[in-house]
Amino acid sequence: MIHDTPSRDDSAPMLRLGWEEWVSLPDLGLPTLRVKVDTGAKTSALHATEIETFGRAEKPQVRFTVHPIPGREDLEIPCSADIVDRREVTSSNGETEHRYVIRTPLEIAGQTWPIEITLTDRRGMQSHMLLGRQALVDRVTVAPGERFCQPELSYEVYHSAHVRTAAPNRALRIAVLSREDNYSTRRLVSVGEERGHTVEVIDTARCYMAINALAPEVHYDGKRLPRYDAVIPRIGASITPYGTAVIRQFETIGTWCVNGSAGITASRDKLHAHQVLARNRIGMPATAFASSPKDTGNLIGLVGSAPLIVKLLESTQGRGVVLAETRKAAESVISAFRGLKANFLVQHFVKEAAGEDIRCLVIGNKVVAAIKRTAEGGDFRSNLHLGGKATPVKITKEERETALRAARAFGLNMAGVDLLRSETGPKVLEVNSSPGFEGVETASGKDVVGRLYDEVEAQVRPAPVRRRRGAQASES
Repeated sequence: MIHDTPSRDDSAPMLRLGWEEWVSLPDLGLPTLRVKVDTGAKTSALHATEIETFGRAEKPQVRFTVHPIPGREDLEIPCSADIVDRREVTSSNGETEHRYVIRTPLEIAGQTWPIEITLTDRRGMQSHMLLGRQALVDRVTVAPGERFCQPELSYEVYHSAHVRTAAPNRALRIAVLSREDNYSTRRLVSVGEERGHTVEVIDTARCYMAINALAPEVHYDGKRLPRYDAVIPRIGASITPYGTAVIRQFETIGTWCVNGSAGITASRDKLHAHQVLARNRIGMPATAFASSPKDTGNLIGLVGSAPLIVKLLESTQGRGVVLAETRKAAESVISAFRGLKANFLVQHFVKEAAGEDIRCLVIGNKVVAAIKRTAEGGDFRSNLHLGGKATPVKITKEERETALRAARAFGLNMAGVDLLRSETGPKVLEVNSSPGFEGVETASGKDVVGRLYDEVEAQVRPAPVRRRRGAQASES
């Protein structure tokens, strides 16, 4: 593959470079690098470790780690870029290797032009970047006997918040843990790829784990899964225990997960979830749980008089939820559930909600969309899967704050919080750690998945990673 030598605007002033200069690679999130200018070398080279390809075959990308300060292995900058070529390069000591080539803007003294750089391990070299003659445009002169002809920069920038705020969004490698080819999964893939990321759908049930102290791994279809920047869990209720174990493994490796295993586990167990809400003083319908069949009368009394709700702990999408209109009906339902040895709870029925609830979609620290779900045909359950209708709704400040507090109580970065409008304020019915996107996006007209990717990018964008020096010493 042949690439033209980059050229600059003729109106730009002549740049005089010494054999050593300070430069920036802004698109890689590297605001300052000290480089060796070597006209004897044809190709520029950047010190990179953990080099790994990803992306589609028609548009391959490479991710890598840069240590911008020589001798500081504890400071790491994660980078990624499109691959423009793969070349055989012979170094000054006569060794030949195949290197990935990327193209990125180079900035010196306020002037910027694109250059091609090969990625290689330059560990032990005094300069972590070599600037070859291909990168030196026709209006650049080199004075081999001089150094720092252009303004010097400082490594101090890597110790400030500037790097995080100034660093560009890089292409990410993201795993979606899902067993279903549904609207939500397809949207996560399409929106992620539109933003230039690589999104891979992983069947949670086909993952298996190597659990050890030194090198924990996740395997899939006979191969070790690569490093992901982020994991978006879409764990079905039927495999919650195994799915959360897989997420814990990713957490052990150090991968950022949109929702953590602990929050998913707590939200899926309805009894546990109500205890979390109660501990955080978040409004919910009066709820009671018991194991002994002798306590039926007292159990009903704890939540008030009929009508009331009897709900299986493992119920999803409105299934396993029964409205008992009278005390006698409630006793019959409870007796039947106990005969099946099913775990359930009894809950006060909020009559004034009139078969309507509010689904608030929380991402990060914001409610990004809200819809009102209305039951069909006199049903008290408003779930869309059971035929309920969804319409956009304007929520109150109190409802917004309740939804945010509920999501934070479970440590969830993404949650569907279901609220009832009662005479005494909003009551949380459920906190869903894998909310569907179709009903919310269709009814509200909001790009919910796009907002989710905003959160993912904000969490895992390039930023200095300082490893503990003790950990570094133990590796050497």
